Amino acid sequence: MDTIIINELEVWYHVGVPDAERAQPQRLLLTVEMERDFAAAAAGDDLRETIDYYAVSRRLLGFGAGRSWKLIETLAVEIAEMVLKEFGATRGRVEVKKFIIPEARYVAVRVERGLATR
Repeated sequence: MDTIIINELEVWYHVGVPDAERAQPQRLLLTVEMERDFAAAAAGDDLRETIDYYAVSRRLLGFGAGRSWKLIETLAVEIAEMVLKEFGATRGRVEVKKFIIPEARYVAVRVERGLATR
């Protein structure tokens, strides 16, 4: 299967278990991998036959507007399901990096969802 990757897109979302942590948006890095067969897109050089990664990036930049999550696990699952539903990916992998532990470079979760695993 063919894959489009948006690597480490910087977003600012309200996320965290304590209310105080969710009060202000936090910097997160999102890596989103979306699988789809690109044969028709390549044959016709047609954007409509693939995943518009610019549109996905715009959707992700606004995904947190007016929302909050306690767990980055929940956020990752919701993003994976969104790329399947809204952008025609057949499989999606999402990694969310959070910078909350001072002694660690980051904490991350990674999820994978496909049409058969929804």
